[in-house]
Amino acid sequence: MRHFYHINLLMYCLGILLTACGTQADKRQVVNLNGIWEIEKTDGELPSHFSATVQVPGLVDLATPAIDTLQAMYQDGWYWHKSSFELKETDFEKIELKIHKAKYHTKVYVNGQYAGENLYCFTPSYFDLKPYLNPAGQPNELLIGVGCKDQLPDTIPDGHDYEKLKYIPGIYDKVEIILANRPYIRNIQCVPDVINGRLRVVAELETEQAGGIPLEYEVTEVISREAFRKGSLAVDGTPVPEEGIVKVDFEIDMEGSNLWSPESPFLYELLVKTEGDDKRTRFGMRSFRIDPERKIALLNEKPYYIKGTNVCIFRFFEDPQRGSLPWDAEWPIQLHQQFKRMNWHMMRYCIGFPPERWYEICDSLGFMLQDEYPIWYLKEKVKSPQIAEEYKRWMRERWNHPSVVIWDAQNELVTEETGKAIRQVRELDLSDRPWENGWSRPERATDPSESHPYLFIKYMEEGVQEPPEGYKKELFGHAIRPMNDANQRYFEVHKDEKGSFDNPSLINEYGWIWLNRDGSTTTLTDRVYDVLWDGKSLTPEQRIEIYSRHLAMLTEYWRAHRQAFGILHFCGLGYSRPEEPRGQTSDHWIDLVNLRYQPSFYKYVRSSFAPVGLMIDLWEKSYKAGTKLSVPVYVINDLDRPFAQEVRLEWLKEGGAIQTLALPVEVAPYEVKIISFDTSVPNGNGDFQLRAVYGTGEDEVFSLRDIPVKE
Repeated sequence: MRHFYHINLLMYCLGILLTACGTQADKRQVVNLNGIWEIEKTDGELPSHFSATVQVPGLVDLATPAIDTLQAMYQDGWYWHKSSFELKETDFEKIELKIHKAKYHTKVYVNGQYAGENLYCFTPSYFDLKPYLNPAGQPNELLIGVGCKDQLPDTIPDGHDYEKLKYIPGIYDKVEIILANRPYIRNIQCVPDVINGRLRVVAELETEQAGGIPLEYEVTEVISREAFRKGSLAVDGTPVPEEGIVKVDFEIDMEGSNLWSPESPFLYELLVKTEGDDKRTRFGMRSFRIDPERKIALLNEKPYYIKGTNVCIFRFFEDPQRGSLPWDAEWPIQLHQQFKRMNWHMMRYCIGFPPERWYEICDSLGFMLQDEYPIWYLKEKVKSPQIAEEYKRWMRERWNHPSVVIWDAQNELVTEETGKAIRQVRELDLSDRPWENGWSRPERATDPSESHPYLFIKYMEEGVQEPPEGYKKELFGHAIRPMNDANQRYFEVHKDEKGSFDNPSLINEYGWIWLNRDGSTTTLTDRVYDVLWDGKSLTPEQRIEIYSRHLAMLTEYWRAHRQAFGILHFCGLGYSRPEEPRGQTSDHWIDLVNLRYQPSFYKYVRSSFAPVGLMIDLWEKSYKAGTKLSVPVYVINDLDRPFAQEVRLEWLKEGGAIQTLALPVEVAPYEVKIISFDTSVPNGNGDFQLRAVYGTGEDEVFSLRDIPVKE
């Protein structure tokens, strides 16, 4: 499988190069404008000079020399990015600038002439350049201005996040010029039908021509570059009045195609040609849906239990070590490879969209995505028509990515506006992906319910002390609370609006025991560690050990009881802010540049996410020496094949095994089996451990429990 990834990544990089450069056969030309631009900040007027440079894509804090002061950082100003370009030909009917993503509020001038603006911050901007261009072979000046968050109208979602401070503006995704003739291919939507081996293609053609438009298509395997299917048809349609758009709807026989999955991320490329244009898009033969009766996810019509993490890219944009890492050629690939090493195959891109290249990496490496629109707070005047328009632009940009399996409308809000917006745009996605709607009511029975069972949050409150029977039994126990009850404390005031529902649960946050990368507590966990573990007396390494072990126990617990079809740890990439003003959450890196995990995190949490996991179901605060003990061990098989191995139960003292028991175990696909080891608690006072384990070396999977023994 590792060999497959390397080949796929090599072909991915080659494909990006070919797309950027084009080929002689391509009718469409794409000019890449990424690179070093000049930059200047003003109060809004066009700049008279430029005093610094900055990389595009990037953020304005990368300017050299810096153009902000601490007193006027990312407030009340406009950041003007200047570059120049030449076009060898200008007689194309369409010459369009595409800014893939920029924030906040974008204005464009070409050769000193105003070419347009876009208020939206998280979706692409398109500008017609043709009226403003100099003749072919002469230089053109391009000026792109981006504003600050606090200048946006109060009708526009601004990506507010309670943990962020700076809201750094910038052109944070690629910039390119598209040159083509009509019929111009505005958009392509690929709709895989894995059951019948068909691909539905819906293409939008910008044309003034009515009927009789010849069209050709070709499907190619991305890795081998071998042609898989090709054909032609004549489009019989009339342009939509005023829009000049003809929709083409046809099917391609994909019998014998390879399915896309995290285990085998097989990609195809579709090329569609008209007389004046051609457009390429990648897709995977993949289906994804949620079964409301069994409350499980189905990938390619087979059960699939989801395990993964979160990436908060906009928070990472404010991390002091971020630099240009998000736009580096290798670092994002290595990041996702490290996520794979954790036995993760899905991520929520949480409260923020990374550059488009990150989605391409997920397609190629085999990561499923819950793609969350950056809404965690809605200003009073942000209403569903505006939200729906932004959702529409977002969906059109993403719907061919096989990695994107869930649209996520927002995070943790109880509001009617996002639900209304979902209803306005849902039918546009012909693949009918599920929609997640934060803590608001799901729109359909096939939509997931977002669950954030933060069991440790109660210890953050003043006056709460550790219960006499011990926090583990009180928190975990044997009576499993419904997932949504764990969220109830957050929105007691919204009971009437929220109502009750029983949709399949997706746990995409849990824990509330965060630590900064240096092992210090955050503002949300100071008291948690003090109450439960006498946190101030611990070393950073001891706190990280506690954090990692309890994350592992929580992961095992949610997996073992199968009340959620997916479990996403929070979070794989965020920020670390141990200094004032201190942060609230963080991730697990000890070396961000070289992507090295905290050793304890990798040791314990990786095992808890293994495809076949284990959980020792013991939670008592102490155990009496010499008593008989029946040790239940859950064996959790998430695979589509039986598991048959020997599971060992080890008594440990000071890290060494003093007794080992073993049982052969067989577990059917997708099942959880409870086995029981009969043993006795060792004599004498002391701290012992029980470890259930199978496998050896790097493939070892285990569950660990402390067993304090008292005579």
